[in-house]
Amino acid sequence: MGLTRRRFTREFKVAAVRMVLSGQSLGRVARELELNESVLRRWRREFEGHRQESFPGLGRRMAESREAELERKIGQLTLENDFLKKVLQRLEEQQLLSKTGGGLRSTRRSQKK
Repeated sequence: MGLTRRRFTREFKVAAVRMVLSGQSLGRVARELELNESVLRRWRREFEGHRQESFPGLGRRMAESREAELERKIGQLTLENDFLKKVLQRLEEQQLLSKTGGGLRSTRRSQKK
């Protein structure tokens, strides 16, 4: 699974920076929000430099990317479940055939004398 670049809304960035400016440690906020500390430092510099013009992009809500990640995981697990169900069905069929004597037969012909 490749890495994808996450995008955050202006509101998210401002809230994260305000958490740091309120006295919480940078490392703790970064861990809580699952961010790299360097990203949070950059956001703080940009916010302190020009508050009104900071973070002009639209971004993408973190929840949306989390939802997409969970949907991908559900799809992957569904495929795995379907595969395992088919394998289990084949194993049960093989066991049933071997119990009833309908198992694999020899391809060698018996020789008559």
